Amino acid sequence: MHAAANEAQSAALRTLLRSLGQIVLQANAFTGACLLAAWLLYDPRLACAALMGAVAANVSAVLADYCEDDTRAGLHGFNGALAGLAAFNFIADNATAGAVAILAATCTAWLLAPWSRWLRARGLGIFSSPCLIVTWLWLPLVTVNATSANVTPAHALSAAQAGSGLLAGFAQTGFASEALPGLLVLIGIAAASCRHALRALIGAGFASAAHLLLGATIASFDAGLLGFNGVLTALALADCGLVTMLGGVALSSVLQAAAAYFGWPVMTAPFVLATWSVQWLTQRLALGVAAVEPAQLRDTTRRATTPVPATRES
Repeated sequence: MHAAANEAQSAALRTLLRSLGQIVLQANAFTGACLLAAWLLYDPRLACAALMGAVAANVSAVLADYCEDDTRAGLHGFNGALAGLAAFNFIADNATAGAVAILAATCTAWLLAPWSRWLRARGLGIFSSPCLIVTWLWLPLVTVNATSANVTPAHALSAAQAGSGLLAGFAQTGFASEALPGLLVLIGIAAASCRHALRALIGAGFASAAHLLLGATIASFDAGLLGFNGVLTALALADCGLVTMLGGVALSSVLQAAAAYFGWPVMTAPFVLATWSVQWLTQRLALGVAAVEPAQLRDTTRRATTPVPATRES
C-alpha cells in the first residue's frame, strides 16, 4: 500500500515536471526540472506561478476526463503553467496574481479540448494558443506597467555579450531573463534532444540578428527579448528541415517586430502564428503534389494503353 502511494506521488511529480518541460516543447521531466531551477534562480515568484498554473490545469484536465496519456505527457498542464507565469508577470500584487493565475490556468484546461479539436481538423498544433487567448481576455482589465528597454546605440557585440543575450532568450521562454537561467533551460532541452537544442540555438541567433537588423535595441537583446520566439519556432519546426525552420523563424521575427512597433503585448503569439503558417503552407504543398501525381500517373497509363494506329503499306 505504501509502495503504491509512493508510485502515485512519483507519477504525479513526473506529470507536473513534464508540464513545465512542454513549455519548450519537450515531454521530459528533467527538462521541466531545469526550467523550475531557472525560475528559482531568477525569481522564485515565477516558480510558484508556474507550479500553481500547472497544478490547476492538470486537476481540471482530470476532472474533465481528458486523455490520461496526454495528461501524463504534460500536454494538459503547460498552458496552465504559462497562464500562471503571465499573471505574475503582468500583475504586481501577489494575491491578485495568484487568483488570476488559478482562474486563467483552469480556463486554459477547459478551452483545450474544443480548441484543439478545431485546430487538429485543420492540421495545426495547439502550442501556447490557449494561454494567449485567456491572457488577452483578462489583460485589458489590469494596469500593465510597461518596462521599455533603454535605447542603446548599436555597436559590435562582444562574444560574452552575444552568448549572454542568446542564453537570456532561452530564459524568456518562461518569462525569466539572464544568462544562467537561460543556460539551465538550454541544458534541459539538450537532455531531451541534443538536435533540438542545436536547432534552438540557431533559431535564437537567427531571430536576434534579424531583430537587430530591423532596429531593435541592444538592451532588448541583452534581456533575451529578441530570441525567445525564435527558440520556440525552431523547436516546433525542428523536424521540418533547416530551410523551412529558418523561414518560420524569420516570419516570427517580422511578426514580433511589427507587434513591438504598435506596442502590443503579443508574448509567444509570433511563434504560434509563424508555426501555423508553415504548417498550413506545408499541407497545401503536400496536397498539390498529391493531386499532381495521380494526374501524371493517369496520363502515363492512358498513353501506354492507347493503341497505335496501323500504317498502310504502299
